[in-house]
Amino acid sequence: MCGICGIIHMDDRPASPAELRRMLELIRHRGPDDEGSFIDRNAGLGNVRLSIIDLTPAGRQPMCSPDGRYCLVYNGEIYNYLELKEALQSKHTFQTWTDTEVVLKAFLEWGPDCLHRFNGMFALAFYDRLSRELFIARDRFGIKPFYYCSGADGSFRFASEARALLPYLRDRRPNRQAVSEYLLFNRTDQGEETFFEGVRKLPHGACGMLRQGKLEIRRWYRLADSLKEPFRDPAEFYDAFRVSVGLHLRSDVPVGVCLSGGLDSSSIVSVLLREYNLADLHTFSAVYEKGAPADESRYIDEYRPHLQHMYVTRPTAGSLEADLDRFLACQAEPVATLGPYAQFKVMELAREHVKVTLDGQGADETLAGYHYFFGSYFKQLFTRFHWGRLLGEASAYLFKYHSLYALQYFTLYLAPARIKSALGRLAHDYLERDFYRESVGCSRLTRSLYNPRDLNDSLLQHFEHKLEHLLKWEDHNSMCFSLESRVPFLDPNLVERLLSLPAEKLIRRATTKQILREAMTGVLPEPIRTRPDKVGFAVPWDQWFRSPAFQERIRAMLHSDKFRDRGFLDPRRCLRDYERHLSGRTRIAREIWKWLNLEWWFEHFIDDQGQGRT
Repeated sequence: MCGICGIIHMDDRPASPAELRRMLELIRHRGPDDEGSFIDRNAGLGNVRLSIIDLTPAGRQPMCSPDGRYCLVYNGEIYNYLELKEALQSKHTFQTWTDTEVVLKAFLEWGPDCLHRFNGMFALAFYDRLSRELFIARDRFGIKPFYYCSGADGSFRFASEARALLPYLRDRRPNRQAVSEYLLFNRTDQGEETFFEGVRKLPHGACGMLRQGKLEIRRWYRLADSLKEPFRDPAEFYDAFRVSVGLHLRSDVPVGVCLSGGLDSSSIVSVLLREYNLADLHTFSAVYEKGAPADESRYIDEYRPHLQHMYVTRPTAGSLEADLDRFLACQAEPVATLGPYAQFKVMELAREHVKVTLDGQGADETLAGYHYFFGSYFKQLFTRFHWGRLLGEASAYLFKYHSLYALQYFTLYLAPARIKSALGRLAHDYLERDFYRESVGCSRLTRSLYNPRDLNDSLLQHFEHKLEHLLKWEDHNSMCFSLESRVPFLDPNLVERLLSLPAEKLIRRATTKQILREAMTGVLPEPIRTRPDKVGFAVPWDQWFRSPAFQERIRAMLHSDKFRDRGFLDPRRCLRDYERHLSGRTRIAREIWKWLNLEWWFEHFIDDQGQGRT
């Protein structure tokens, strides 16, 4: 795991070592163990290293081919590197035990087709000193980030974090489309654009070639075109999951688990205990007061008889107030929920004990874990005239959860576009009217996320347009504390077969993740295996935003001239809604957080043209 960056001057100006050092300094937290740079005429590549596999200086990057023609910088892990190394050894000699050298030799042997052989997470760049071309690529699902910008000075720059590129933007401006989709749909990172006008992301599953000043990008992987035969039964799924967890253990440093108490992270812990006998496993959790809606300590405690190294952190309104600048600076772009703050605190705790963590990210997207997927399933049953089963599933949902949430999504998915637009206006009447009209007309999200044909289509849409923001938050949270975070549920050997499953293998009798629950029978503690609710890394933000410190902060923000003059939010309506929240008449913590986070981002990254540092 590392941080990478690079510069290519199209006008053949020499690349500046000082400029490369400046970029590396802005991402040094990603790799405090080592650093390296490479300069060749107009090209420069840089790396800061977090040593995970082969801890010796032999793993230093940039790493060059034996003949010196190709130079590689790479961020991530290729979990099947040992198998790839064995396949390459008949033609290539290896000098290190790193997966970086395997990536390099795989490119020399197979060219860009090597990407299809990698099972892992990666963002990488190969520079060809002879042709003076740069090849860049990113993993299938966007686990590792890759940002780039093309400057007015005729330069191409890339980095693992947007912050490293900001000094090179001539005029730093907000991306209004990103702001609108954040406020309207609680979404970020659903496309190639960022919140910074001029900074873009290489799409997940994409590669590109920078040749003669022109960047050509293509998709090397599309999940919809890569689906395999579905798992025959829970036993076959369990075996594949066990193998994935084992691959994600490959490391020369200690590995722990971020344990939320939910089904996904608990499944990882239970497999580690049963299949790999890791009784000395370290786990890290966020807990709250007993009985708080976000507290999952009773499920986490199911492992206390089996584990000796369980650590907890207790986020509070006070800790958020103290951490706010550091947390939001590390993310560099607005965050749509406060769940990542709980993850931030868990990562802060974990760094004292391990260097690698595993967690359950991606399971909700592969196994239909979010409750709005019930709405997709209900639409599927309705449009295929399975009305008897629809009635049975909807009744079971109402009986089990005493909620209309799934039915609301069901009706939303069936509604005409004009009705969806009207509902959006009612739900966001605190937006300035002109900004709302501008935003809703150009958004792609009503088509890409709110109009699925069926459950499987909804899952594919989420992989294309939603999962990536969760992965970015996790990457930035973990790397802020120099930790590598790994996600076993996103092994392509799992994903490509899970998304082929019939819907009833995922949702049945108002229960999500059906195949996982059946596969974990006798492995997972029964109270966790059968729990119907989903919390994840949640926080009790409704209460937090009623605390005196946040009341003072939020009221000051809503009365400020800067907030009013942004032109996005109507301060009077926001203040009205906040007063209702304080009185307990409504709960709008998510909206309050978005106002607060967006204003903080403007003040620290746009108004003062800074790096978000405090």
